[in-house]
Amino acid sequence: MKAPVFTCLLALTTLAMAGEMKTFTIKADDWAEGEVPKEVFVVDGTVKIAAKDGNKAIMIGSSPIVDASAQLAVSAAGESSIRAKVFASKRGRSVPKFGISVHGMSGYRLLINAAKKQLELVKGDVVAASVPFTWTSETWVQMKLEVKRGEGTAWSITGRAWAADASEPTEPSIKHADKDIKGQGKAGVWATPYSETPVYFNDIEVKVEVAAAP
Repeated sequence: MKAPVFTCLLALTTLAMAGEMKTFTIKADDWAEGEVPKEVFVVDGTVKIAAKDGNKAIMIGSSPIVDASAQLAVSAAGESSIRAKVFASKRGRSVPKFGISVHGMSGYRLLINAAKKQLELVKGDVVAASVPFTWTSETWVQMKLEVKRGEGTAWSITGRAWAADASEPTEPSIKHADKDIKGQGKAGVWATPYSETPVYFNDIEVKVEVAAAP
């Protein structure tokens, strides 16, 4: 008779700990070209709203060549994910590095490292996982990063990257597990414009777990 009671208590505890999931759909067409609106918090680099392929997009400019980033939506209090369509280009032999992130500046980033021909999961200055990836210049690519609770105290980090005109892969392109995640902070977009050409982000969707109402 004790086992069912324990199971019910565990389920109630899990429900109490879980927050509410909120979804934010971010389309730059809603904003005027030029300086980013207050919904986009620029951390570093030159970030503007610019026209691209008949639409507007969040653009990380070609200079300065820094790890430029901007944060979006609201701060998570648990699980978080971001999906975005990204356009970048090379210049001669120079290629960019770009991607998306969750949980603020100390969270995970999913990056396409064109110079290394890799898709990477990066936390801080550490590449936690990488897989081969072939990037094509001057084409739109879809990227998706998810950080969710896994088994026990572990968290599951998964990433996908695929051609914008193709269907989303059913299996992650890259995955990793980590027990040291605070689960706090905003999602964001990143680019290091080594090729000195701008990087564009569009059709962004952010899902974050926020604290449950008391």
